Order: sequence, then C-alpha cells, then structure tokens
Amino acid sequence: MYTLIVPPSFRRQLKKFVKAHPDLRETVAAVLRQLETYPFYPQLHLHPSSGQLADCHAVSVTYSYRITLILQIDAGEIVLLDIGSHDDVYR
Repeated sequence: MYTLIVPPSFRRQLKKFVKAHPDLRETVAAVLRQLETYPFYPQLHLHPSSGQLADCHAVSVTYSYRITLILQIDAGEIVLLDIGSHDDVYR
C-alpha cells in the first residue's frame, strides 16, 4: 500500500478539474484509490515522463486526461503533482 502525498497545489488543481468535469469525479476517485493500492495496475497506464518532467510519471484518468506524479517506491509514497488534459500536465 502506498501513501498519497497531496500538496495544496494539487488540491487546488483537483478542485478546478472536478468543477469543470463533474462527470469524472468518480473516475478520478477510483484512479486515486488504485494508485494507493497498486500504482502498476495496467488500466492506470503508468508511464515515465521525459523532457522537463524526466523525474516524474503519469497515469491516465481517461484517454484525454492525466495525473502527473512522483513515484517514490523505496519510501512507499506517491506525490501528486498535476491533473488535467494531456497538453496541460506536460507543459
């Protein structure tokens, strides 16, 4: 089981995201629960980022939306960074 670290900046982004996409509230909640349980679950499509976000990973909420994060396997922690469209989170 992993511990989700939710910084205030992610909390603000999540609030804006859910307000803009209320139909995805349950999907986001399910993704966050799955991240806590097993971040390597195939449906999450966990993948490393490149470029400026080379130290980060991302998971899919839907085909169009992602959550970026820092996966700290040794510490058993996942630091959530951003949520949004593919283009928004990779800026």
